[in-house]
Amino acid sequence: MGTQAPSGDTPATRRGSVQVPDLFRFNVNVHVNWKKKYFQAENVVLDPDTAHRNLILSEDGRCVTWNEKPQELPENEQRFSALPCVLGQQPINSGTRYWEVEVGDSGFWDLGICRDNVMRKGRIVIKPEDGFWAIRFYKNEYWALTSPETMLTLKKHPTKVGIFLDYEYCRISFYNMSDNSHIHTFHQCSFCGPLKPLLRLWSNDPGHLTICPVS
Repeated sequence: MGTQAPSGDTPATRRGSVQVPDLFRFNVNVHVNWKKKYFQAENVVLDPDTAHRNLILSEDGRCVTWNEKPQELPENEQRFSALPCVLGQQPINSGTRYWEVEVGDSGFWDLGICRDNVMRKGRIVIKPEDGFWAIRFYKNEYWALTSPETMLTLKKHPTKVGIFLDYEYCRISFYNMSDNSHIHTFHQCSFCGPLKPLLRLWSNDPGHLTICPVS
């Protein structure tokens, strides 16, 4: 027997003219392809004004790579000076959104979201208390960047990670798009204003991160 979509007559919240059943909001085990039908695809383009000097962005703003030699870029308040991070250009203030990031063979990365007003200079720790909600891949281990950090167990290494944001219900979920499995969900997040997608590459990593085209 084929898999049936859950009934749409459950309590729901509207996203434009589309209803988002509570089952899709709260049940992390719902197949990720069903969630994508109810979450708006976010057209993420990376913001060069926020990119660390060792990060090189592609011309279309969708791919980031590490470069050992820092670039000569104008200093501004938006640019990360210590952590090799880059943010998306467009802030997210509401709704249910998702985007996907191809991580490929990259060995060291962080993916997630952050408040638009997070610190960009000096010593920064990526954690919810400071406005960051992210997962990490480092030395073949996966971590949720909670306080303290939470080690994650994945059955399969993802080549692509799906990020699902529910602004009104203050949660962000991560999925392994290679096998459609759930990775981690942050609940009861203190968003408090505009959010932006966050990507981080660790130093000396020969890989790259790529924002997938919206579908």
